[in-house]
Amino acid sequence: MSARERIYLSPPHMEGKEIEFVNNAFETNWISPAGPHLTAFETELKEYIQIDHCVALSSGTAALHLALILLGVERDDEVICATFTFSASCNPIVYLGARPVFVDSEPDNWNMDPNLLEEAILDRIKKRGKAPKAVIVVHLYGMPAKMDEINTICTRYGIPVIEDAAEALGSSYKGRKTGTLGDLAVFSFNGNKIITTSGGGALVSRNEKWIEKARFLSTQARDNAPHYQHSEIGYNYRLSNVCAAIGRGQLMVIDKRVKQRRANFQYYREHLATEPSVSFQPEPEGFFSNRWLTTILIDPAKNHGITREDIRQALDKENIESRPLWKPMHLQPVFKNAPFYGDKVSERLFEKGLCLPSGSGLTVSQLERIVGILSP
Repeated sequence: MSARERIYLSPPHMEGKEIEFVNNAFETNWISPAGPHLTAFETELKEYIQIDHCVALSSGTAALHLALILLGVERDDEVICATFTFSASCNPIVYLGARPVFVDSEPDNWNMDPNLLEEAILDRIKKRGKAPKAVIVVHLYGMPAKMDEINTICTRYGIPVIEDAAEALGSSYKGRKTGTLGDLAVFSFNGNKIITTSGGGALVSRNEKWIEKARFLSTQARDNAPHYQHSEIGYNYRLSNVCAAIGRGQLMVIDKRVKQRRANFQYYREHLATEPSVSFQPEPEGFFSNRWLTTILIDPAKNHGITREDIRQALDKENIESRPLWKPMHLQPVFKNAPFYGDKVSERLFEKGLCLPSGSGLTVSQLERIVGILSP
């Protein structure tokens, strides 16, 4: 292997069964957002996470958009969202003319701080005379949020919870799979996720009516008539049978992929154990992360002033892709006027944090090459 061969952050990893399912889709001419692989993928996904109902969609963003519609989010409503996330977690709020309210992270596992969540709810009720319409909780980099505390708070104020489990397929919280811990949950199967359908996502729930309504809306809200009739605005959000065929092959090896990602994390942790400037995203007792991405914090005070950005550039110079942690949403120019409740935890994580190459196909020699730069 050339020393300059590119190492990507989180590339797709095909197992082999995917092409068999895709060929079947072509051979049977199911090249559409309908077909047997789509139906089977939904069934297999809901059986894997142990949920009652599932609809496969074109993206995780589409799934979030539909989830908010199902919960009745409308113009001028407010929706609380974790600030430490990718913009897709909160963009659908704005699609509906609603307003995001951002809540900071806590240091235990970097997810939404339950205490700040309750503070935000109480303050929004005081300022607006009504509670936010929903709460979007993100399981960051595959690490589950503190769902017991968050659910208790949201139940107290009658606010439904949407799990953004886009990064967390295969993770679990106190023995329960992520995606089963809120009122609705979304997954992403983008090309960089732990399994992929190329582009794609899913919306899941125990509420059958919600998922059937989402299925209806995702196919342009076509009424039951022999002609094209529409009584509601719909969306072109259904996953194709071909992409679902890829997903079926990927889902067959999800536990293997989780094991491989966690092995990457373990390798980094063991080989960087003597680096006082490096720390990792914690995994509290009862939390099980798929370790979609291995993430570290770099403390310049313990490393002769070397920053996260110095290390990122050093990796890039050796043709190794890494990436800063998410820039918090309340710092994004597009959301500069949104309410924020926090203590700058996410800001400090962003300043010091780096995502390391975490693909499930990483070889030992590639890991050695990466660690050699981090710990020369």
